[in-house]
Amino acid sequence: MPAPQSLSFASLGSGSKGNATLISDGETHVLVDCGFGMRDTERRLARLGLHPRQLEAILVTHEHGDHIGGVGALARRHGLPVYLTPGSWLSGRLGEVPRHHWITPQARFAIKGLVIDPVTVPHDAREPVQFRFQARDRCLGVLTDLGHPSAHVTEAFQGCDALILECNHDRGMLAEGPYPPRLKRRVGGDWGHLANVQAAKLLKELGLDRLQRIVCSHLSEHNNRPELVLETLVPLLDGDESRLLVAAQDLGLDWQTVN
Repeated sequence: MPAPQSLSFASLGSGSKGNATLISDGETHVLVDCGFGMRDTERRLARLGLHPRQLEAILVTHEHGDHIGGVGALARRHGLPVYLTPGSWLSGRLGEVPRHHWITPQARFAIKGLVIDPVTVPHDAREPVQFRFQARDRCLGVLTDLGHPSAHVTEAFQGCDALILECNHDRGMLAEGPYPPRLKRRVGGDWGHLANVQAAKLLKELGLDRLQRIVCSHLSEHNNRPELVLETLVPLLDGDESRLLVAAQDLGLDWQTVN
């Protein structure tokens, strides 16, 4: 369970088969995305010490199935409000939900003690956003599913104390891997997913001194390996791996606290 009076986060799982991230200030718990089926989601939440009815809301980044596939069912079964952009709603992939709230990109809002900044990102969805969370003078960035680290993104995620960052693919593995050419172009393009070297470039631009935790997320099952991610990022930390974590597809990541 998250520590009282703290900004904490955990991953239910991260990758092409499903994504979901928990954010908590110790009192208010929100779920960012849910790409897992109902029973699987409940099982993964229980592993992290939460029941779905303890959630305050579900926040949606965009409408791709590995992020939104389980949102509607979870919201309907447990009466949870869903926060999303009009573009994500108009995709028609959510279904009816008890309550929905519009997210306006770049317009700050709050859910009880959590202050949330939705940030537009370059990705091939209708109106995608990622999020900055602030609580108790600490800041967490959730930054996955973007094709390139744009100047807007780099500016928006300055000053975070922890960062959940997409490290989707190794460019060599993508080029030589099993995907058809069209899908390779999509994944590796400016509106696809972030490569390891792009994640490293973004971290350099953000600065690493303040970052207590860097969580490598959304690793491709076919086009990346954790050891390749670490090989790319560890040199930025002078060989110190202690601040680097990997959110796995099956096991996710246990609760982490931003001190």
